[in-house]
Amino acid sequence: MRISRGFATVVTTVVAATALFGLAAPVATAAPAAKPTKQCEFIPTPDLPAAKPVHPPRPTAATRGAATVLMQTNYGPVVMELDRGNATCAVHSFTHLVRSLFYNNTQCFRLTNSARLGVLQCGDIYRQEEGGPGYRFADEVTGAETYGRGTIAMGNQGPGTNGSEFFIVHSHANISPVYSVLGRVTFGMSTLDRIVAAGITDDAQDGPPKRPVRIYFAITL
Repeated sequence: MRISRGFATVVTTVVAATALFGLAAPVATAAPAAKPTKQCEFIPTPDLPAAKPVHPPRPTAATRGAATVLMQTNYGPVVMELDRGNATCAVHSFTHLVRSLFYNNTQCFRLTNSARLGVLQCGDIYRQEEGGPGYRFADEVTGAETYGRGTIAMGNQGPGTNGSEFFIVHSHANISPVYSVLGRVTFGMSTLDRIVAAGITDDAQDGPPKRPVRIYFAITL
């Protein structure tokens, strides 16, 4: 590319002025790096005590990287990749409950399969939406969340009521963006497909799985 003599003169003048008056060329600055930890508030719920022996997690949570969890069910394995950067406190709580054996020998009490909602809901100890960890914590949402196939998100009973309940989207979920997204299934969607194929009690679109779904154990990898 040919540079004109006039343009070269302008460049020379600018360089000379910078040297004469001590003007420094603007330097691009990098955006500050995200802090490696975040403080979470896990609020005890004495009116809803822990359904299994477990204490709230420590308040300091890592904000970087991913956590991998394997859940072995009676239909097969499900491997989850959880994003600490997206839902720091939720992932911190979830992995804490996994390491505390909270999800071992539990049941997924709700399965939906409708045009609006296709999810498997787990994490409750006694029955649907009953039997949590004895604490709650805030939502981590932006309002732009979507819930496609394979999404793992926290279930709740209103703002700031997160505990142990979570759901996995087996098809789609056309719902409001008020559920913190933990991550996604990286292996085992065929397990979810087998659960859906087995059906829902009374051939409904929302209810208990026709054949109970049991989580034998969950471990972090």
